[in-house]
Amino acid sequence: MIKSMTGYGIAAKDFANAKYTVEIKSLNSKFLELALKLPKSFSDKELILRNECSKHIERGKVTITFTIEYPESEKKAAHIDSDLLKIYYNQLKDTASELGDNASNLLQLALGFPEVIQFNEDLVSEEEWLQLQGTFSDALESFQRFRKDEGGILEKDLVLRINNILTALKQVEELEPRRIPVIRERINQLLNEYVGKENIDDNRFEQELIFYIDKLDITEEKVRLKSHCDYFLKALKSPDANGKKLGFISQEIGREINTMGSKANDAGIQQVVVGMKEELEKIKEQLLNVL
Repeated sequence: MIKSMTGYGIAAKDFANAKYTVEIKSLNSKFLELALKLPKSFSDKELILRNECSKHIERGKVTITFTIEYPESEKKAAHIDSDLLKIYYNQLKDTASELGDNASNLLQLALGFPEVIQFNEDLVSEEEWLQLQGTFSDALESFQRFRKDEGGILEKDLVLRINNILTALKQVEELEPRRIPVIRERINQLLNEYVGKENIDDNRFEQELIFYIDKLDITEEKVRLKSHCDYFLKALKSPDANGKKLGFISQEIGREINTMGSKANDAGIQQVVVGMKEELEKIKEQLLNVL
């Protein structure tokens, strides 16, 4: 069963007076474009989480947001190192005085220096990390379930489009027998009109006609088109991510449809071929969202 590249999953857990929430969103992309938004205290776990995402998400433009909410009573404000701030401020003041500059934003500049403002990010315990990891796993499971559900909808539509092409192929087979007699009659009329019936060598005419009709034969295209459509339906059922493979198969389907249309030399068949092309375009649009 195929999966959609578009997905959404969210999970939340309460642990030690804090609420852990993980939200996963994805859109279409040829590759895996991953954006992780982690609390600073968990920044050292980013590589582990990225590896997990690479294993399970595969493709898509994915944003994963990790949040930890603490009660108001437990929230900690940032700390200003006043001693360090004074040192930076006095140095800036002395330098400005030496240069004869009456700078008015020295305090603002000093606040931006390294380690003046320190955030109270405690080191996380193993239990906290396990809670966040578990929440991530639950969100990932929800995300994958969403992708599968969306993939099921896409699969039904793709099967419908391929079956429409196969139905159109049967219409081509029904129309084809009348094609050769019509071509033969048309050529015969043209020769009679421009050459004259008495000037036509019947044996040579038959030879040239066979050569011409052989060039218009679409038997191989019909066989290959049927084969590609069957392979497409088979690939839909594969447990692997098949978006790229299905894209390649659709290109081959398009090649056979185009060749059939160029060789048809029949208005009825060409109209059916136009319908096939419309169905194929809808297939290609849907495949843009298949994992």
